[in-house]
Amino acid sequence: MYLFNPENDLALANFTPNYTPPASAIRMAEELAVLPIWYGGEDIPGKNNCDTKVVAGGELNRSFLEAVKKILPVEASLVSFSDIALYPHLKIVPWGWNPALRRKLISEGVSQGLLPSPEELVCLRRYSNRQYAVEILQELRVEEEGFCGESHFFTDTEELYAWLEALPGTKVLKMPLSGSGKGLIWILGGITDKQRDWCRRVVREQGGVVAEPVLTKVQDFAMEFYLHEGTVRFVGYSMFSAAASGAYMGNELLSDTRIEEKLGSYVSIELLHRLRNSLSEKLSSRFPLYTGYAGVDMMVCETPGGYCLQPCVEINIRMNMGMVAHIFHERYMYPDAEGQFVVDYFKKPEGALSFHEKMQRESPLKVENGKILSGYLSLTPVAKTTSYIAYVIVL
Repeated sequence: MYLFNPENDLALANFTPNYTPPASAIRMAEELAVLPIWYGGEDIPGKNNCDTKVVAGGELNRSFLEAVKKILPVEASLVSFSDIALYPHLKIVPWGWNPALRRKLISEGVSQGLLPSPEELVCLRRYSNRQYAVEILQELRVEEEGFCGESHFFTDTEELYAWLEALPGTKVLKMPLSGSGKGLIWILGGITDKQRDWCRRVVREQGGVVAEPVLTKVQDFAMEFYLHEGTVRFVGYSMFSAAASGAYMGNELLSDTRIEEKLGSYVSIELLHRLRNSLSEKLSSRFPLYTGYAGVDMMVCETPGGYCLQPCVEINIRMNMGMVAHIFHERYMYPDAEGQFVVDYFKKPEGALSFHEKMQRESPLKVENGKILSGYLSLTPVAKTTSYIAYVIVL
């Protein structure tokens, strides 16, 4: 039983059972609730996913799923949040676990035996700390000359300020616990008083600050893994784009072979394979108690000496949009097909609906044998009041 809770990173950082997410995160969770219909279940030959339940209530979501099933072989059914306790035989698979979600499920009558214990959540929060990415980057830099980037964890603000002053160029500071692309501030020249206040607060609340020089980025991508109590399986690649602020924008819909080809124009494919193997070992030893997806964000950078690879920018110990795009491409597109997967926000009233209608007119969907040949498809319902949508465009 799948549950989309995009506020997870914020709730995990807050770590109280009574956490209330910002209104924007609540809205995103509501409007994109059906997203797991596209990635839920397991792709086992000869077995369909008709037993896949997705937590999403309301008539809009129900009618959307019915319409989707007429065009694509989506095998899922919807369950309202208040009915989760009626399915004790089904494992609950959220986007990520946190104390607030645990409390909410218990209040709906879900047995505590089906949920992570408070001790397991403490472990998960520790695993989600950016300190792990700092440590792994430092280890990887020693292993390969083709890797670049530096990252430091400062527990003392005076040491942090001294490092910032000694280093030319733009720097980025990160909260140890926050969402991917969130909890960042950029030091463009000297550090301001407001930024010093931020540093003191983060050190006080989270024990330290992650600091990095900003590199000349050419391409964002990630390696996706599945961890099961110490065993690690490489699942595939994710090629994505992020705004200047670091916020996620969308993914390329490409096969792993095509992503490797693209990356191969900057760095050697042998280097990528060695990195894949090294990361498998490091994830296994660092996160022995975790079961689920983990994405390691990376980037190709330009340096005076040519292209190099920053091999560990972030580690997402949860489900992530790169995995959604990867699974969507495997299930609903032909291997050589290409496209984009986008999660977008529309501020203007009816902005999402007018965009949706325009795209349907300009890029009509063409489907053959349960696979998309070309066109636009919204992966979530769009109504007059919708602000958040997830959609794909197949070229």
